[in-house]
Amino acid sequence: MTNSARAIRSGLASRSIELFPREIAGILEGHEPDQIATFLEAQDAQHAAAVLTGMRTDVAGDVVAQLSDDGFKAVLPHTDPAHSARWLARLDQADRTRRLELLDRPLAAELDTVLSYPPGTAGALMDPRFTAARTTGPVSDAVSSLKRTRGKRIHQLPVVDAAGKLVGAVQLADLALADSDAPVSDLVRKTSSISDTASRSEIVEVLEEQKVTTLPVVDFHGKLIGIIRHDALVEAAASEASADMQTMVGVSKDEGALSPIPFSVRKRLPWLHVNLITAFLAAFVVAIFEGTIAQFTALAVLMPVAAGQSGNTGAQALAVTMRGLALREIRIRHWLRVLAKELGVGATNGIAVAAVTALSVWVWSRSTGLALVIALAMVISMVIASAAGALVPIGLTILKQDPAQASSIILTTITDIVGFVSFLGLATLLSGML
Repeated sequence: MTNSARAIRSGLASRSIELFPREIAGILEGHEPDQIATFLEAQDAQHAAAVLTGMRTDVAGDVVAQLSDDGFKAVLPHTDPAHSARWLARLDQADRTRRLELLDRPLAAELDTVLSYPPGTAGALMDPRFTAARTTGPVSDAVSSLKRTRGKRIHQLPVVDAAGKLVGAVQLADLALADSDAPVSDLVRKTSSISDTASRSEIVEVLEEQKVTTLPVVDFHGKLIGIIRHDALVEAAASEASADMQTMVGVSKDEGALSPIPFSVRKRLPWLHVNLITAFLAAFVVAIFEGTIAQFTALAVLMPVAAGQSGNTGAQALAVTMRGLALREIRIRHWLRVLAKELGVGATNGIAVAAVTALSVWVWSRSTGLALVIALAMVISMVIASAAGALVPIGLTILKQDPAQASSIILTTITDIVGFVSFLGLATLLSGML
């Protein structure tokens, strides 16, 4: 290959990275971290930072760990501190300290501030580099401040008082139309903000209610200390959704797909023991009716049908209620309406399923009594399961517990016991008809 051809290929590669950093990031993620680090160090530092930002946090953290000291010093100043802090948090303490000492003091101080917050809090997600206008200044000063935000997606400029406390925000359209000598205080509007110690779920709640694209972060005294930008808000919402999915099946929010085996075992094993206890509880309920089962062996065949249908019904109600709570469609005060709705749904579905089940059992066993028992049990268990699916997450919310963490386990216990008791209890009471 001639020198001119190499120059053309190099120029095209550089231009591609400049125009499509996220696409390039997706391609590079399939390679080893040391290979990615070597490639990025050969690129313009600003473009390399854009590619690094487009990668998954775990991959980017591994790549940062492989960067040489010179590459680290060149790339990190061009990245958002919120992203940089998450990458650095994946390093061990000694390496993180050494790396921070390579950076300029102001940047190192910013990263140290973000790293001091627990993961998932507003402080850990914020960008401490922000621009704000002062209430005492004219519009011309605010416009000058706005120019320093070049390259960042914003729709409003935060406004602070002389003590640095957040008082509101100015919309960009208002700034553009106002006289340059007009006081900024005349243009200030109320804006949402969040405490630096707020959890990820609280951030998502503000995002859902206010539909904001940036979110100011304030300390205990109301002083503006950072901004959570659009990308971080989207990432927080996605992380909260995936975390709820994990906790519903007894998996820690902290566990990732590539977490070490001892860590994963430590996080999962306690919940497996809780499941084991509830399984023994259900087995104890079955043992109570051992005599009835021994007398009518067909009951043993049909028990999984009754319990399984009850479990599926409860899981449906739980999923709908959990979604309503997560998206703030319902509040605790709506519990009675939610319960009434689920009771109606459970009864209607129970009758429909019971009719089909009774007919199938009668065709199989030719026993009218057995068909009647399982039909009644199906209606009772599905109604109770629907009610439990609605009330369990709401009840845990009232008790200030995470409904995603324990709802599934509690509901499974309830539906198993209700399914077995309703079916085997009715069979015992109506044994003369079997």
